[in-house]
Amino acid sequence: MVLNRKNRLLIGLLAAAAILLGKLFYIQIIDNSYKRDASNNSMSYDWIYPPRGLIYDRNGKILVNNKLCYDILVTPREVVQFDTLTLATVLDTTEDFLKDKMAYYRKYRTRIGFQTQTLLKQVSEQTYQRFAEEQYRFPGFKAQAHSVREYPFNAGGNLLGYISEVDSDFLKEHPNEYRAGDYVGKTGMEAARESDLKGERGYHINIRDSRNRIQGAFEGGLYDKDAVPGRNLTTTIDASLQQYGQELMKGKTGSVVAIEPRTGEILAMVSSPGIDVSILGEINKQYAKVAADPGKPMFNRTVMASYPPGSVFKLINGLIGLQEGVLRPGDSYPCNYGFTYATGKVLGCHGHTSPLNFYDAIATSCNGYFCYVMRNILTNNKYSDIQEAMDKWREYVLSFGFGRKLGSDFPGELGGNIPSSGYYDKLYNGHWRFPTVVSLSIGQGEIGATPLQIANLAAIMANRGYWYIPHIIKDSDEIRIDDKYREKNYTLVDTTFFADAVKGMYMAVNGGGKAGGTAFAAAIPGIEVCGKTGTAQNPRGKDNSVFICFAPMDNPKIAIAAYVENAGFGATWALPVASLMMEKYLKGEIDESRIYLEDRMLNGFKN
Repeated sequence: MVLNRKNRLLIGLLAAAAILLGKLFYIQIIDNSYKRDASNNSMSYDWIYPPRGLIYDRNGKILVNNKLCYDILVTPREVVQFDTLTLATVLDTTEDFLKDKMAYYRKYRTRIGFQTQTLLKQVSEQTYQRFAEEQYRFPGFKAQAHSVREYPFNAGGNLLGYISEVDSDFLKEHPNEYRAGDYVGKTGMEAARESDLKGERGYHINIRDSRNRIQGAFEGGLYDKDAVPGRNLTTTIDASLQQYGQELMKGKTGSVVAIEPRTGEILAMVSSPGIDVSILGEINKQYAKVAADPGKPMFNRTVMASYPPGSVFKLINGLIGLQEGVLRPGDSYPCNYGFTYATGKVLGCHGHTSPLNFYDAIATSCNGYFCYVMRNILTNNKYSDIQEAMDKWREYVLSFGFGRKLGSDFPGELGGNIPSSGYYDKLYNGHWRFPTVVSLSIGQGEIGATPLQIANLAAIMANRGYWYIPHIIKDSDEIRIDDKYREKNYTLVDTTFFADAVKGMYMAVNGGGKAGGTAFAAAIPGIEVCGKTGTAQNPRGKDNSVFICFAPMDNPKIAIAAYVENAGFGATWALPVASLMMEKYLKGEIDESRIYLEDRMLNGFKN
């Protein structure tokens, strides 16, 4: 028994010693924090930067590539007396620059002596070659290769985002993960997929003698580490469609989002004005100018702007009315130039041929008709009061993806706003009725939606009642998307009711009703297009122009939402942008009969 206890004690001591030795080995050889501060030992590290992962469009076009560049580094304590004029000439800089730098290093010698500093960033190939030939004359100075981004295709500056060198605050937030001189994704996909794109740094460990001279590889390179390249991303974006959308939106403020309905894959995501890809590669030089631009090109309106959806929202109210049993497709209501909701107060309309049924009301976008529908929803006798009816209405609307984040894999997405009964109770001290919220009938009032949510509505209509979470990363051999992007999300409206709403959207473009349609200009020869116009009131200026559409009517391949600020009627500017993009995607070219429309979009309205 005593012997057994001694054995256990011995084993415990040996285990403790092994742990201690292992920890010591980790600190001596592996620990990144030690590698970053080699001032107290005889080792030095030559870092090997991996190539960042490439970014492709859905068809294999390279959107973001790498090109090799060189930085000139210096380790202050390894520097010996040198000819500043000669080195300045070699590096294509000035003597004063080198003298100022070396004075700074001497001042902080105890703190940064053995730490390698970046002396010059991204020198030219000629400068690098010149330095490589003369490097032996300047101990302590060396060149380091790493890659920077280049953009072969001008598509999606806001989508792609940019990378920038890490700062001290970032390093404090990410200890042991990054070091001074590293680059990190700051916006867009570069930021959202940083962990996939960045790869892993490698290093060579060298040994110094007592005079700080490099003597060779430590342990023959046994503990060196190869760099691991970043993983490539394949996006869902169609680069040609994205580029075309940017051209159509040039000079306009707003956005266009195109989705493949059967998958939820985002085909195009245009925010205008946006960042041209030519700026991304030199964002550090251009940042102040871009940030000060009154057009806010760095603000991605597709997911961050909250707009009133306007008349496209009538589709949702109509479907809720059908589901709740307070509306049938054949039910008719008058227009009379609007809806009188209180004494002397009218929510105006254009005076459509009356009465209109559900199909005609969608085709002509009749305000009056949908005021009747919304009134019937909120005064439904099945609910105890208007508060209960309002919250049920809100529940339906949320199921269409409004009033909350959709859960896209694109960063910065906002959720918009769908008001609740509690909101109005607080605002009106419990005293409110349908006339108080009549503007909700036509997608106005307190409703706020992002263009991505509005495009998702177009996809829901195309799918007749369900949607996939819109996403921008495509499955590939290197990266698999989350299963949630493959799941169908059904609205709370039965799918059988969507055929009636789609019929109205078809009539809006192609006619067939007694009152004509507001979206006839969206018709594309040989393709059955379904659409819905919207004009959203804007308290800060001219009305916003809105349009959603999908095509073909059966087995849809694309759904689009266009939103143009301060541009008036939906049919005037948003409709042509969306329908031209649709035609370009489905047919590859614009029909001769519609070239005039393309010319007007490219050369017409400017914000």
